Amino acid sequence: MISGGFSTAFRQLLPEFERETGVSVTTLSGASQGKGPETIAAQLARGVEVDVVIMSREGLSELIAANRIAAGTDADLATAAIGAAVRAGTKKPDVSSVEGFRQALLAAKLVAVPASTSGIFLTTEVFPKLGIADRIHTRVMARGSQSAALVVDGEADLVVQPISELIHVKGLAYAGAIPAELQLIQMFAAAVVAGSKEAEAGKRLIAFLTSRRATAAIKANGMEPAATR
Repeated sequence: MISGGFSTAFRQLLPEFERETGVSVTTLSGASQGKGPETIAAQLARGVEVDVVIMSREGLSELIAANRIAAGTDADLATAAIGAAVRAGTKKPDVSSVEGFRQALLAAKLVAVPASTSGIFLTTEVFPKLGIADRIHTRVMARGSQSAALVVDGEADLVVQPISELIHVKGLAYAGAIPAELQLIQMFAAAVVAGSKEAEAGKRLIAFLTSRRATAAIKANGMEPAATR
């Protein structure tokens, strides 16, 4: 089960893993953090059978604390910064400076963010820090794909979330990373779920995703390989 941030790279890498190992992988999806039935934690809690989770380190840490993860199986995969995007064909705002990003948020009729790790950070830390939390209209969607879709459909003017969930979305125009002073560099990580019946196959998948063979796909999707690679 995988969250949005690493999913595009994962889909590109999976066929090679399956060819090389003969292991067939069924992929489910869920949010790294947040509330509601779509989070990875909520799906595990209601008994959805999962062998491996791939999600933000923040969300994975919560699963480890809840004894949902097989001890010693977690591994960092890649980092992703937060960026912004608008609908394709519209003018891209300058989000590279604090003031530019602030003005882009204020100018948007609706700002879309995901309910997971990056959205929590934006709504609780960044927007209040900018002094505009009560001056901008935001809509928090359960998944990054849903917040991106609001902009593609013209319902929102700006979407802010991990770059890896923006740069290859059809109908979006990537505007750039938000300023370093406001950034959250998310680490996406993988682990075997406690009680998995396919733990060894899961470990092989994680080993493949942490190998140098995954580097090109990771970078092509706006991320950087974990430093331990």
